[in-house]
Amino acid sequence: MSAIQDEIRIAIHAIWTRRWLALAVAWVVCILGWLFVSQIPSRYESTARIAVQTSQLLPDGMGNGPTAQMQSVDQVRQTLISAVNLQKVVRGTDLAATVSSDADVAARVAGLAQSIKIENQQDTIFKLTVTQGSPKLAQQIAQKLIDIFVESNLAGDRNTTSQSLSFLDRQLDQRQKQLQAAEARRAEYQNQFMGGLPGSGSVADRIGLARSQMAQVDSDLAAAQSSVAAVQGQLAATPRTVAEGGGSMGPARARLATLQGQLADARARGFTDNHPDVIALKNQMAAAQAAAKAEGAGGGAGGQPNPLYLSLQSMAAEKQAQLASLKVRKAQLQGDLDRLNASLSTNPEAAAQQGAIDRDYQVLKDSYDQLLRQREQVALRGQAQNQTDSMRFSVIDPPTYPRAPTAPNRILLLTGVFLAGIGLGVGGAFALSKLRQTFTTAQSLQRTMGMPVIGSIGEVVTRGQASARAKRLKMFLGGTAALGAAYGMVMGIELLQRGMAA
Repeated sequence: MSAIQDEIRIAIHAIWTRRWLALAVAWVVCILGWLFVSQIPSRYESTARIAVQTSQLLPDGMGNGPTAQMQSVDQVRQTLISAVNLQKVVRGTDLAATVSSDADVAARVAGLAQSIKIENQQDTIFKLTVTQGSPKLAQQIAQKLIDIFVESNLAGDRNTTSQSLSFLDRQLDQRQKQLQAAEARRAEYQNQFMGGLPGSGSVADRIGLARSQMAQVDSDLAAAQSSVAAVQGQLAATPRTVAEGGGSMGPARARLATLQGQLADARARGFTDNHPDVIALKNQMAAAQAAAKAEGAGGGAGGQPNPLYLSLQSMAAEKQAQLASLKVRKAQLQGDLDRLNASLSTNPEAAAQQGAIDRDYQVLKDSYDQLLRQREQVALRGQAQNQTDSMRFSVIDPPTYPRAPTAPNRILLLTGVFLAGIGLGVGGAFALSKLRQTFTTAQSLQRTMGMPVIGSIGEVVTRGQASARAKRLKMFLGGTAALGAAYGMVMGIELLQRGMAA
């Protein structure tokens, strides 16, 4: 423990004997450091927050929903620090007094772009931060940017709507002219190549339609032929007249006539001989015919006309007419198919040309209809924007007026320079003592030489030397106090400058 104390005493004595060097180093370091810190420009930050409130007035898909509006706001936020907007800031703030040419404006714009930061804190809240060397200038720039932000969004949507309508009108006029030209080519082609052909559309479409109609006619024709055959078979099995018997026929013959009528009606409806109802009617008719024969033969020249026969005869005529009409329709469709196939085989290029013309016309028509729908949507959105406030802006926090610079922290830097000067002065004195080492105590001499020290003789100071040493001590303490006073002065100047800037 005593060895440590001795080392501390030796170090303190070495530094004290070179105290003027330590004081000189401290002064030099502090003066140079304080000058350097004073040359660092101050930076003041002005911050503001803006909220964007949107309201959906039109249905989704009309380009007026919150998503579309927030995309517009985000675009304005991204272009807010564009060169054009920053030029407005330069000419609308105190920076205008510092520029005299376009080159100066360009230089100021480049500097502003680096000192402005826009952050999206939430979906609808933006934070604006402006850093400048003057608190007043930082606040002015932040306020000017807010004004540009609001004006760009309020007027930007209307300008965009107007530009969109103008663009869509030009496109519609162009598409309308192209569509009219396509219609003229289509009409000319129809008159030249397709005027004498049946149907509508391309040759392939007409052939497909004719074949589909032919298949339907064949199906109807087969059903009509089956129906005619059934009615004719029923007609052949029905007597033309019925016997007179007191003005009425026997029960067995009446029953037979009723069953014959039911069978004829079933066959007229398309029932085949294998149908369960037809089989049952035939079985009943067999029993009725046997009963009718037992009543005695009827009919003859003196009988009256059979109503069932007359009904079947009328039905047969109607079925024959339907069959003839279907045959005529089939012949007509076959003729149309032959003409279309002949046109397709003799002039395939004309058929291909028609397909190309129809495709071009349909593409132009679809494009025109789509542009027309888009124009209606844009026009409706523009009316909603002009008549209502679908997007509102509010300044949550106005641009702040900074009272103190955000950087550099001069109080901390000045204090650090002061402490560094003292530390370097003390360190320099101690380092010099190591380069020119002396023995302060007898013990240190004994440890170093390894030989016993018999004794030591103290310094004898005369009264004149003591007086001179006292004067030098006062001068040293004055120099040290002056260094502390200089530190206090620079701190006071810094606080005064902050107050004047605020």
